[in-house]
Amino acid sequence: MLKQVVSFSKIKDFSKEEFIPNLFFTLKWLLLATLVGLLAGSASAFFLVALDWMTNYRETNVWIIALLPLGGLLIGWVYHQYGESVVKGNNQLLEEFYNPQKTIPLRMAPLVLFGTLATHLFGGSAGREGTAVQMGGAIADQFTKWLKLTKDDRKILITIGVAAGFSSVFGTPLAGAVFALEWLVIGRIRYESILPAFIGAYVADYTCSVFWDVHHTHYEISIVPELSMQVLLWIIPAGICFGLAGRLFAKATHFWAAFFKKIIKYPPLRPVLGGVMVALLVLAMGTTKYIGLGVPTIVDAFSEDLPWYDFLAKIGMTSLTLGAGFKGGEVTPLFFTGATLGNALSYLIPLPVALLAGMGFVGVFSGATNTPLACTLMGIELFGAGSGIFIGLACVVAYLFSGHAGIYNSQIIGSPKSDRNMKHKGKSLGGM
Repeated sequence: MLKQVVSFSKIKDFSKEEFIPNLFFTLKWLLLATLVGLLAGSASAFFLVALDWMTNYRETNVWIIALLPLGGLLIGWVYHQYGESVVKGNNQLLEEFYNPQKTIPLRMAPLVLFGTLATHLFGGSAGREGTAVQMGGAIADQFTKWLKLTKDDRKILITIGVAAGFSSVFGTPLAGAVFALEWLVIGRIRYESILPAFIGAYVADYTCSVFWDVHHTHYEISIVPELSMQVLLWIIPAGICFGLAGRLFAKATHFWAAFFKKIIKYPPLRPVLGGVMVALLVLAMGTTKYIGLGVPTIVDAFSEDLPWYDFLAKIGMTSLTLGAGFKGGEVTPLFFTGATLGNALSYLIPLPVALLAGMGFVGVFSGATNTPLACTLMGIELFGAGSGIFIGLACVVAYLFSGHAGIYNSQIIGSPKSDRNMKHKGKSLGGM
């Protein structure tokens, strides 16, 4: 009888201390994450359709690239007049997560949408992840104000917004959720937000791809060799190359940003000069393959022989575009950089070209964003589980060899990449 009383007491304590609070937590965030996912997924759907239209118009009216300096002036002036409170972009989301101060202005969403579409229309080299993440984060953070949520709840909301934006723009809900949990602190995962992040990522992806019927690019790795020690050893030099490329991309972008700030004090004029430089480079090269997203070249990298220098050209064009103050993301250009670098490495490394392109696709991304787990999941979602071990090792090696650098200056180092780097713990990448 005593044992039964003790057992019942334990069940009662469990219900009171864990089950009921967890149930309340689940229901609360199921509702909020679903709402954020619906809104962010719809925003991404509109963005992707509009971006596709802008890209097609530019490619059939190449003369518009000559107006890139004018487009830069327009973007710079609009942000100078109306966007100084949101000009930090992704870094602002990180800073508000670390040290919550005030709700992210909703204007971040339409401003980054406008800036990115204008960048692509006139011929800048940029991506789309930053736009979707900023729209998702800004939309999500409005619930903090409307519902008067706590600082801890606000952190979860920002995480949901990032997960929803990333997931819906690439069609990768698992990677989107883990990216939002992993990018916040280098070397750490924010498990308190794991359920809301997964719900928001799935709902946003479903909203974009199923409800709005917006499709994503498909890639295929048809040949995956059996894993052996010899094959395993070839992954290491490939991963090192991908990590160094990610580091080069980040350093080049930061270099151009500092360069333009130093020589031009009036912000709206920075993208004007950058636009002149990009337009002249396009004219000199006689090709538009290194501007915009570059998706056709990414697809070609999985099956065709490409010039070995494609990855360097894309790094140069994108770092110049974004450093000058144009808007957009870095991730799709990172995909371009990695896929074309993997294609070039196929001349030296005896692995299938599609496998190397896929490894580079997510490996360079891993090195530049310091998110090896999210990038591994993205590779599995995009290319299939058969190549998972190759993708995972490439991402981890790239993460290690990119050093403590990255495209997000405000990222904080929670766990250094090796015990020799303990002095960096707690620092932000921008402060190193």
